[in-house]
Amino acid sequence: MALSFSSSLSSSRPLLRRPASAPRSSRALTVQAKIREIFMPALSSTMTEGKIVSWVKSEGDRLSKGESVVVVESDKADMDVETFYDGILAAIVVPEGESAPVGAPIGLLAESEDEIPLAKAQAQSQSKSETQSQAPPPPPPPPPAADASPPSSPPSAPAPATVASSRTVITPYAKKLAKQNKVDIATVVGTGPYGRITPSDIEAAAGIQTKKPAPASPASAANGVAAAPAATGTPPAARVLPEIPGSTVVPFTTMQSAVSKNMVESLSVPAFRVGYPVTTDALDALYEKVKPKGVTMTVLLAKAAAMALAQHPIVNASCKDGKSFTYNSSINIAVAVAIDGGLITPVLQDADKLDIYLLSQKWKELVKKARSKQLQPNEYNSGTFTLSNLGMFGVDRFDAILPPGQGAIMAVGASKPTVMADSEGFFSVKSKMLVNVTADHRIIYGADLAAFLQTFAKIIEDPDNLTL
Repeated sequence: MALSFSSSLSSSRPLLRRPASAPRSSRALTVQAKIREIFMPALSSTMTEGKIVSWVKSEGDRLSKGESVVVVESDKADMDVETFYDGILAAIVVPEGESAPVGAPIGLLAESEDEIPLAKAQAQSQSKSETQSQAPPPPPPPPPAADASPPSSPPSAPAPATVASSRTVITPYAKKLAKQNKVDIATVVGTGPYGRITPSDIEAAAGIQTKKPAPASPASAANGVAAAPAATGTPPAARVLPEIPGSTVVPFTTMQSAVSKNMVESLSVPAFRVGYPVTTDALDALYEKVKPKGVTMTVLLAKAAAMALAQHPIVNASCKDGKSFTYNSSINIAVAVAIDGGLITPVLQDADKLDIYLLSQKWKELVKKARSKQLQPNEYNSGTFTLSNLGMFGVDRFDAILPPGQGAIMAVGASKPTVMADSEGFFSVKSKMLVNVTADHRIIYGADLAAFLQTFAKIIEDPDNLTL
C-alpha cells in the first residue's frame, strides 16, 4: 500500500539573474523546492490512528518511487508502506513506537540535499506546535478571597460593632449559642455585615473549635463519598474505580483498542440468539477421511455455513446505517482467530463456490499471515458472516458478540457423545454439538434463523455435498 503525500512549497531560489538591460519592473523567474509531507495512511476503514513499528529507511536515505519506507501497525495488521515519489527522507517526525492519527505527517521528503535543512526546521516547528497544542491550558487565576479587604464603604455606612457600641446586632442562632456557652455578647466583636455577631464569633469567644469539612480525597471521590457537585448544569465526572494494590496497568495495543471499540459498537445493535443441536457422526467420519489431505474441521464448518447461507440470503445480509439493509452477493465467511495480543477474523471469500481442498489451502495461508500480522485489509474486513469455533477447546456452548456491519455470527461448541432416543423409543449414543447464532433483529427474524439452522444441520448430518 502506498503512502499519500501532499507537497508544500518553500525556499524559493532564483533561476535566472535579471540582465542589466532588463527593465527594473520585470520579475525574476523563480522555482520553489518541494518539501513533501509523508502522511499516516488509512490502512483500513476502521483505522483512526497508526503506530510506527519501524522505519525501513533512515534520515538522509535516498528513496525511489515504490520503495518501502516505513512499517505501520494498523488496528489489524502490520503493513509495509511505499512512497509515491523519489526524494530524500529528510526528517522523521514520528519516531518508532509512537502513534499518530490518520492523515498526520510522520516524515518529510526533500527533493535534494539543499532542502534537507529546511525540512528539518519544518519538522521541528511541527513538533513544537503539536507539543503546544497537546499541553494542558494554564489554570485560571484564583478568584479573589472572600475575606479580602472589602471595598471602601460610603461615609454614611455604620462602623462595625465594638465593645463600646451602644447597640449590639446579633443573629438569633448566635444569641442562642451565647446563652448556652455563657458568653457575654457585649465583649464580642462581630465580623458579620455591619458588625453583626455571627455564630462563628460566639464559638471563637467560647473557645470552641469549629469542624470544617475536609476536602474530598481522590480515593473518597472514587468511592462515591465526595460531596455532590454544585448545581451548575455540568455533568458529574465519570466514576473512577480505585486501583487494586499490587496491580499492573497495561495500555491497550492498537489491535485491542480496535476490538474494544467494535465490541462497544455492537451493544447498539438489537441482537438475539438462537441455539440448535446438530448430530455430527457423519461429519466426524468425513473429517477422518479428509484430514490427511490437509482439510480442517474449521473449513468443513465454514463450507457448510456457506452452503446454508446460499439458500437463506437474508442471514448473509447486513445493516450498517439503521435505515436499510444490503443483500451481499458474495458469501464471505470470516473466522475468528486468536493471535498474540488480540483477535482477528481472516475471511474465506466466496466460500460457497470453492471446494474444501482449495478452501483449506487458502485458510492455511490466511492463518499464517494473520499470526505474522501481514493480512491485507480486504482479507479481514470483507466478511459477510462470521464463524467462531471454540469446540476445539472443549467448550460446550457459548454466545458470540455480533461484529459491526454483519447480520449474524455462529458460535460452535464441542461435539460430544450424547444419549438420544429415536421416534420409536430406542436409545442410542450419538455425537452432538450445539451451535448458537447471534443475529441482528433489525433484518433477521426468529423464523429466518430457525430455517437457516435447519438447513445447516441437514448439511452437517449428510455431508456428502461438502466434497462436491
